[in-house]
Parts: sequence; C-alpha cells; structure tokens
Amino acid sequence: MSLYARFITNHPLANVSFVVILLLGVLGYLNMPREQDPEINFNWLVVNTVLPGASAEDVEKKVTDPLEEAIRTLPDIRFVSSTSRDNSSIILVRFRDVSERQFDKHVTDLRRLVQNKYNSDLPDDAREPDVQEITTSNGFPTAMVLLTGPANDERLRRTARQIKDDIERLPGVDRVLATGQGDPELRVEFSPAEAAARGLNAAQIADAVRAWFRDTFAGRARVGEDDWLVRVIGQQADADYLARLSVLSPQLGAPVPLSAVATVATARARPGSLASSNGQPAVILAVTKKSKVNTLNLVADINRAIAEREPALKAGGFSLLLFDDQTVPTKHAIGVMETNALIGLLVVLGLCWLFLGSRLALLVGLGIPFSLAGAFAI
Repeated sequence: MSLYARFITNHPLANVSFVVILLLGVLGYLNMPREQDPEINFNWLVVNTVLPGASAEDVEKKVTDPLEEAIRTLPDIRFVSSTSRDNSSIILVRFRDVSERQFDKHVTDLRRLVQNKYNSDLPDDAREPDVQEITTSNGFPTAMVLLTGPANDERLRRTARQIKDDIERLPGVDRVLATGQGDPELRVEFSPAEAAARGLNAAQIADAVRAWFRDTFAGRARVGEDDWLVRVIGQQADADYLARLSVLSPQLGAPVPLSAVATVATARARPGSLASSNGQPAVILAVTKKSKVNTLNLVADINRAIAEREPALKAGGFSLLLFDDQTVPTKHAIGVMETNALIGLLVVLGLCWLFLGSRLALLVGLGIPFSLAGAFAI
C-alpha cells in the first residue's frame, strides 16, 4: 500500500492533519506583513555625503568625483548619476537585474568602498557618507507625524528632535525625516573694515576658525605604567568661546581676537523647507519602515507613542498628531480582498451544489480553504 493510500485510509491522522494545516494557515495569514502595495527592490542605492561650507564645485571635485571613481569599479552597474550642491553630494547607483543574494553582496562591497574612500581621500570636514537602499518600503513614508508649537524657537526644535529619536527606536522603523526643523549653528559675521585695518580677509578668518574650532587627537602618552589618550577639545557650543579664538595677522605680526573683527552669535541654520499648521509653526516627521514590516502594527506603535507623549506636550503648548495614516487605504484594500474572497467561495459552493450535488459542494467547500491554508502555512 502506498503512502498516500495509507494516509487516506487512516482517518484520525487525516483529520488531525487537516485541522493542523488549517491552524497553521490561519496563523500564517495573521502574521503576514500588511501593506497596500507589494515591496519592490529597484536595485537602487543612494550615497549622501555632506561637506559643510563647501560650494557645489568644491563638493564635486573633493567628494563626488572620488566616490564615483570608487563606485564605478563594481560589477553589474547599469548607471551612476550624481548631483553636487552647496554642502552636499548625492550619488544614485542603479545595478542590473541580479539575484537578491548577488545584489546584497554588491551593497556590502559598495559600503566598503565608500567607507575606505571616506577614510583615505575625502576632506577631514566631510561627514561620513550615508548609503541607503531605495525600495517601496523606505522610498515612501508609511506615516506622517505633525508637531506644532506656540513659536518657531529652540523649544520646538528640541522637542521635535526628541520625538524623532523616540520614533526611530520603535521596531520596524527605518528612518525619520524632519521637515521645517532648523539646526542650531554658531554664526560668524565679520566686519570688512575692521578686518582690512588689521590686514585680514575673509579667507584668513575662515581658515583660522576652521583650524582652531575642532577637536584634535594627538595620539597616546606614556605616563608611568599607564597609557593616556591625548586630545585637544576645540569644539564648544558657546559663542563667547569662539569669539575668544585668535586670528594671526600677517600685517601686525600678532594674533588678533576674533571678536575684534567679527561678531559671533548663536543662531539657527536656515531650513531648506518650512512647515506650519493653522498658522502655527510646525515640524513634519516622515516615517519610513524597514523591509517586510507589518504596516498596521508599525502605525499602531506610532499611535501608542504619540498617546504617551501627548499629555506632557499639551502642558507645554505643543500638539502632536498622526495626519497621514497609510493604514486607512491598507485596511480598506485588505477588507475588499477578504470580502471578494468570501463572495467567490460562496458563489463556487452555490454552483457546485446546484449542478453537482451537496456532497461534492461540501468537498469543494473544504478543499478551497484547505488549499489556501496550506499556501499561507508554507
């Protein structure tokens, strides 16, 4: 007797297997990631690099070109496109259609090449490049969180920063992009007349500030039996400290305090975009999710985080809400699918009962859910 014949004739085993597969199918369906559209990997990578204070020409020559030269050595590249702007470089890399395993290897190799180029050839002031894969999961926001406050001041910026960090720590969140948030900065505005009287120009002042206002690592020093790491701390978020730094004047042959030729003040960088709601300044936080993460569960976690912070924020005059919820169309699409599946099953059962009899209709009614449950279980 064959294996299938033994399985069919063993009715208790067949019944238990039927129930187990149904339960596994239900559990598999409930644990499946929910999203409105299927996840698509475009085989695209974006490399973002920031070089503060540099013009577009300097960014292209010192950042974009060296990175492009390293990236083009990788195989299976379809094209490389770059954009150099003031302070930033953006490189878009598109790979050919390769297997998922091969694409993951190319991503790892690209990250390694970019990191090596950053350590060896990029300027010291350049920030570490950020390599990001572009998929339908992280290419479009899953949710949008709106924070409004009484004034566009440091309190709003600090609160938005804290909320952004809290949301990024939620499981399944890939990153949070803030719109309308101006970062703090120390602004140096020099006086051309005072600088010229001391034989200084704008380039000399900028070079002096860049040379002094940084942390310097001077290696190690052996003191007795202990090794000490020698560091010179030069970066302080204090305008008075920066104003006391000296600029060497070739004409006078002596150092000149920065405060004598320039005004140093704490300010905020001009944001690339502004946001407001009902006439109040606001910050928009766009949340993107990681691959194969359930959209419904992620948005539920974000709603819980908002509900936990809302009482404390209201006391300070702030308002926090989720104003772009992608679970609404997702739930609607899933509801339509489930309704259509149920209606289709009932139509099939009705036709089978009408033309083939009740026994065959019952067998079909059991076979269709069993087949679907087996597919979900696998």
